[in-house]
This record gives sequence, structure tokens and C-alpha cells, in this order.
Amino acid sequence: MNSGNTSPADPAPKRAGFVGLGLMGAPMAANLLTAGWHVKGWNRSPAAVRDLEALGGAGVSQVADLRDEPVIIFMLPDLSFIEDVAAGLLDAWRSAPPAPGTLVVVMSSVSPVAVRAFGQAVADASSGNASVLDAPVSGGTVGAQRGTLAIMAGGSAGDFERALPLLAAMGTSVRRLGDVGAGSLAKACNQLIVGTTTAALAEAAELAERSGLDVEALFEVLSGGLAGSRVLEVVGPRLAAKDYTPTGPAKFMLKDLSFVLEAAGTAGTAAPMASAGVDLYMELVAQGLGDQDLAVVRQAIAALGGSSAAGDSTH
Repeated sequence: MNSGNTSPADPAPKRAGFVGLGLMGAPMAANLLTAGWHVKGWNRSPAAVRDLEALGGAGVSQVADLRDEPVIIFMLPDLSFIEDVAAGLLDAWRSAPPAPGTLVVVMSSVSPVAVRAFGQAVADASSGNASVLDAPVSGGTVGAQRGTLAIMAGGSAGDFERALPLLAAMGTSVRRLGDVGAGSLAKACNQLIVGTTTAALAEAAELAERSGLDVEALFEVLSGGLAGSRVLEVVGPRLAAKDYTPTGPAKFMLKDLSFVLEAAGTAGTAAPMASAGVDLYMELVAQGLGDQDLAVVRQAIAALGGSSAAGDSTH
């Protein structure tokens, strides 16, 4: 049974489970604690759970131990990971359904198509008492640490309203885009822009440097014109410095752009930029660069042009 003074039907339940305490999940859970939430966390690596406990949270030994939490957040690399670790939780709910209004919040970047199927699986396993809100984020590790993430949500209006106080503790731009899957589609659109813009900036940097231009000076002047963007502001300095220290593994962009192609196929629309991006990031992964920062796409492009991009900070 649920304990405490809140229930899942309350507009602002103050208890949450958090699954996945990695580069993004750990600071997000920490921000919930700072905002007064009681957080129980699970992570495959126990060290991350101990860090959460040191901040005032609690650890659990298995995801199924979160079965009575009014809201359970998943922040894992992909939906296949979520389905794997959530299997015990769903089995527990089949035996004894959770309280009505229980929320499962998927904050990972996942397939807009597959997350709808996961939502149905959660509803079936819980006798309709639990529902999925997909709420992927943008803003990287810095946004996660500062609590300034952009959060794109998909789910019913009622589920979103109940989750809003929770989401507002982790992000400053929180918006419902539609029903389940809409948040993941919005994130796919976000990644289409980020992934292809970063690649274009990397291509420009290589062209400029090999032609004798100073890349930092180029990016500075570009930032004052129509080419200026948040991507240029954030990723530009890393591209110019060839600093590929991970803030988020580049290999995930291949996954995210694949979701764009999947969604485009479902919608019956062309996606030529996403197709080109998939080819490029597939090459990046084949070059063994996938665990480095997204900016390492510059090194991948340099290699295609016959240069090893010597001088970057990681080689």
C-alpha cells in the first residue's frame, strides 16, 4: 500500500522513484531532492545509488521495489533498457495493481512509435491504473545540473498536469505536445536539428581550417548573423578546440536520427537531412568515435577527407 500524506491522484505528489542515475539522471534526481521530493532510486551501478543516498535520497535493490511510488521516472539509454529493467515492476503490478493514477515517466530519448506500445503494456499490466507520460529532455548535462532542461511531454492532459510540479523541478521549459509519443517525436525533431546543425558546423570548421581560416574567429562572426544558433553557442567552442570530452556520447545521435526516419516513414514524409545524418553518424560509430562528445563528428568528417584531425584534446 502507499504510505505518506499524498496519493497518486494528488496534483503534486512529493514521492518519486527514479531509475537510471547516470550523467543525466543523477543531477535530475538531485534537483528533485533539492525541490523537496522524496526520491527512491535504482541504478545498475550501486555507486550511483550511494551518491543519491548521500544527498538524502533512498536506494532500492530492484526496480520492482518502486511499485507503490506514485510516479516512477526512467532515464536509461533506450526503451529496450527500460523494458528490460521494468519487467519485474510490471509483473508485480499484474499480481497486485498499483494505486489508480500511478505515472510512469519516460524521460529517455526513445522511439515515438515504440513508446506508445510501451504505454499500452503498462496499462495492461496495471489493470489500467498506471499510465505512461513520455517526457524526453534537451539541454545536456549542464541543463540537467542547473535544472534548466527543456522537457517535451506526451500523454493525457490530466497526467501532464499531475506530473507538472515534478517536471518543473528539473526543467524551465516544460510543454505538453500531445498524447503519448508526442514528446518523443518532438525530441526526434530536436535531435534532427541538433545533429545536422552540429555536422554542418563541423564541416564548416574543417573547410575553414584547411583553407587557412581561424575557426574561432569564423564562429564568432557567424554567431552575429543568420547562422547564429544555440547549437553554435554551445557546441561551437568544442568544435573549434577539437575538445571531444563527453558531455553526451555521440553514438546516441545515430539512434535519435533513426527515430526521425521511423517517424517520417509512419507520417509519410521525406527526411533527406535525417537520412544524410544517419549515414554520417553511422560512419562516426564505425570509426570508433561513438563514446566521445557529439562534437567528435568533426573528427569523423576530417577522416573522410583524409585527415586524422590531429591536435584534438583526446588524442
